[in-house]
Amino acid sequence: MRLYRRLSVKSVQAESRPGVHSDGDGLYMRVRDTGTKSWLYIGMLNRRRREIGLGSVRDVSLAQAREKARELRHSFRAGIDPVVERERAKAAERPTQTFGEFADTLLDTIEDGFRNEKHRKQWRSTLQTHAAELRGQPIDQIDAAAVLKVLQPIWLALPETASRVRGRIERVLDAAKAKGLRTGENPARWKGHLELLLPRKPQIGPAHHAALPFAKISEFMKELAERPASAARALELTILTAARSGETLGMTWGEIDFETAIWTLPAERMKAGRIHQVPLSLASLQILKNLRPSHPDANAKVFVGNHGKPLSNMAMSMLLRRMGYDGITVHGFRSTFRDWAGETTAFSREDVETALAHTVTSKTERAYRRGTALEKRREIMKAWASFCGTQESDPT
Repeated sequence: MRLYRRLSVKSVQAESRPGVHSDGDGLYMRVRDTGTKSWLYIGMLNRRRREIGLGSVRDVSLAQAREKARELRHSFRAGIDPVVERERAKAAERPTQTFGEFADTLLDTIEDGFRNEKHRKQWRSTLQTHAAELRGQPIDQIDAAAVLKVLQPIWLALPETASRVRGRIERVLDAAKAKGLRTGENPARWKGHLELLLPRKPQIGPAHHAALPFAKISEFMKELAERPASAARALELTILTAARSGETLGMTWGEIDFETAIWTLPAERMKAGRIHQVPLSLASLQILKNLRPSHPDANAKVFVGNHGKPLSNMAMSMLLRRMGYDGITVHGFRSTFRDWAGETTAFSREDVETALAHTVTSKTERAYRRGTALEKRREIMKAWASFCGTQESDPT
């Protein structure tokens, strides 16, 4: 026995009370406060309540709404969700993109936001080399097994690279889901997923770049000074300023203020993403004055090789090999500087870390050091240049 009155064409047109009005068998008419009316089917699917809109009363007649409701009842009884089925049909109609195609398109879109050219190349290289197994696979079919097949061979052998590859795969798959090309959980996610499927990495200390003992730096600098190559001058300046090799190789004439003896590196060239000023010792300044053309282009690179082309990233490393120092790295000279400062001087640790362009944790301390640390660091660089055996006299 029905406890409700079924809707009629007349009552559908006349009804104005906001709320949901039943027609029976799961079909309802919803009237909103604004007066708009629409059809709604409410039923149980796999023991869960499901609501599906059937269109506006203006576009769908009562008879049509009842027919749609009848079809949904049959689908629900068979355990079929028509909404999911429609999505699957749409996905089947779309041309399937491979992981490689989507990753390349994504990188074209987002790589301008990467910190530098090296970072852009690393992204492409890792996805092309270590994720090569995924590149030809449809992006909507990549699962945990496919991701593990890529990661397992390098997980313990190349742990740092493997972590980067996993994170980059995860980002690509997240972007594909945002574009509607995938559904479900990301098979490359770490927390609660791959961390349970991959072996625990051995606990090892941080990797250290092989460094020259600071007691030998003066002898090394004398040998380096005898080398005429542009790479030798670049390495000299890198050591005297305790800079990273990329910072030196990217140096332009416009970054050097010869009046104040300050090298200002823009934020986009710094690892920490902030402007960094380096006070130049007289020895550093002399190197630059010897290299400076009569009318330097502010955008031109300071250190160039054959045919005026900028030095490559390997130029200073290859020089070290030619000099017979195979066991040390260019980056290791920053450790040489830090060891010298920590073991033989009274300079504060914070000022030394700032000289190395390392981030100071405290915001208050960072604000303070912006205004006071430059002259302190000038003294550090002057003392370092003297320890390196360079002549700290006025080069003019």
